[in-house]
Amino acid sequence: MNLSHWASVQPDQPAVIMAASGETVTFGQVEEAANQGAQLLRRLGLKRGDTFALWSGNNPRFIEIAAAMARAGVYMVPIASKLHAEEAAYIINDCGAKLLIVDAGLKHASELVSRFAELCPKVADLFTIRGDLPGVERWEVASAAMPATLIADPSAGTQMIYSSGTTGKPKGVKRPLPEQAWDAPAALGQMFAQWFNSRAKTTFIVSAPLYHSGSFGLATAELSVGATVLLFEKFDPEAMLAAIERWRPERGQFVPTMFVRMLKLPEEVRARYDVSSLESVIHSAGPCSAEVKRAMIEWWGPVLQEIYGGTENVGSTMISSEEWLRKPGSVGRAQGTTIRICDEAGDEVPVGQTGTIFFEGANTFEYHGDPKKTAGVRHPVHPNWATFGDIGRIDEEGYLYLSDRKAFMIICGGVNIYPQEAEDVLTLHPEVADVAVFGVPDADLGEQVKAVIQPAHWAKAGPELERELIAFCRGRLSTLKCPVTIDFEQQMPRDEAGKLAKRVLRDRYWQGQPAAI
Repeated sequence: MNLSHWASVQPDQPAVIMAASGETVTFGQVEEAANQGAQLLRRLGLKRGDTFALWSGNNPRFIEIAAAMARAGVYMVPIASKLHAEEAAYIINDCGAKLLIVDAGLKHASELVSRFAELCPKVADLFTIRGDLPGVERWEVASAAMPATLIADPSAGTQMIYSSGTTGKPKGVKRPLPEQAWDAPAALGQMFAQWFNSRAKTTFIVSAPLYHSGSFGLATAELSVGATVLLFEKFDPEAMLAAIERWRPERGQFVPTMFVRMLKLPEEVRARYDVSSLESVIHSAGPCSAEVKRAMIEWWGPVLQEIYGGTENVGSTMISSEEWLRKPGSVGRAQGTTIRICDEAGDEVPVGQTGTIFFEGANTFEYHGDPKKTAGVRHPVHPNWATFGDIGRIDEEGYLYLSDRKAFMIICGGVNIYPQEAEDVLTLHPEVADVAVFGVPDADLGEQVKAVIQPAHWAKAGPELERELIAFCRGRLSTLKCPVTIDFEQQMPRDEAGKLAKRVLRDRYWQGQPAAI
């Protein structure tokens, strides 16, 4: 099924509920707004294959505009809501957007609008949502004047999501437009119905930004089976627990950072809220340490379902709580593809050995306007093998274990060190609110291990805490894998999806040095 089907079957059922305010939009209302939005896209001259950009936080208008895209046969580029005006403008221009819709409530929206002719000279049309900005028409007003009927030439559209840009300027991950009918059953929704018992008249938590590929895909999949999306504008650990008790959702999506922050709440706070409604809790978008995952399973029960994948969607793995308890540390087995582990030369390595993770049978995509980067994710011999650039190994049953991103592997005196191991340990210390580990220049060894930590209490930052944390790490890992020195930050650079911008931190230490790996 898809959203339109449910709009006819259960028009008054909530499609989106905002967790904080309780604002509710029904399936019937989303359907009407989607048809009107698609009509407006056509009136503005957008045809199949064209592109528009949406710069917005989490709100019902995001869902409605995405539904319009999905029946207008166009590409929608969602832009990270916390970007500065010039960063957003780069994406808008790079993707070739003919139209921009901007959330008036974003911090840097007014700057972009005031400099729009300068920053985005080739974009023909500009609209705002959720508020007014000088001289700009409201999308809600313009679309409400359109017919609420299906456009004459509907076809399936899709999103083009930009990579985080950890190794340079972000690039759009572009796939061919779907060939199936715009109202064909959603394949991901059908899989979720099988995997997670996703179904109509149940509720699914979306706690990460919709501009992120994972949360967007999960939200649209759940809507396609008639489920309600419980949408958060931002994550707060206690507010999340309160919302679970209030709304009684059956399923939800989280990132490991959220688990850590909830686990660090005082025990009496955690015990105050009833989370027993949860049947299936999906986590993705980053590594989850074994200790954190085990603690969450002990607290919430064996309801965690881990998905490993990426914006490029070259492949994915999945693992249930029951499987993980047998295979602690694994991210599961491949879904629909075959995992190949290869050495630097591209040759497969034996089971149990570490190498670059490739997926055979990878989906087709390109980095928009960057054929060199597109070619770089493909295997040199097997063009249908592709990689996210991660390092790992598989066991004899095909379960995958991640080591780290290849780009952040530390080479110290010729020895490969994977920072994730030290990060997993340091995360557990009660005085650590956030942590990043990476390599910094060393005259003798090439690189040494550095940790940058956001302390739970800034007043404690200093040499004494540094010594305590290094000793804590050395008590659990070999000295070689532990930080030699630790610096402290009041706030780590994480995006709203919980992803750490480690490259931003690492580059500070490599300025003026030979190019980092």
